[in-house]
Amino acid sequence: MTLEDHIGDNAEEAVDDGHYNLRLYVAGQTAKSTAALSNLKSICEEHLAGRYRIEVVDLLEHPQLAAGDQILAVPTLVRRLPPPLKRIIGNLSNTERVLVGLDLRPADQ
Repeated sequence: MTLEDHIGDNAEEAVDDGHYNLRLYVAGQTAKSTAALSNLKSICEEHLAGRYRIEVVDLLEHPQLAAGDQILAVPTLVRRLPPPLKRIIGNLSNTERVLVGLDLRPADQ
């Protein structure tokens, strides 16, 4: 599995209309990075189908981008839209924690 630059149905810049603009910061194609991307894709497909965009930023290739979103650890997920900006650190394996961090509720609630 490779880390993709952009994933999701909406390739244009998302606006605050229920779409989520997510940026996943990673450092190379490590096991944690690929797990975080896989976990994020699963969560988005289940809870945000058709309403999300994921941008993957590899800090080994673009280290200067870490300062913009104040990235101190990787992998880190940043929810850029809808406001406010939110950050979740880790491999995103705890679905409930990710849903709470993104201000989403499980589909059955």
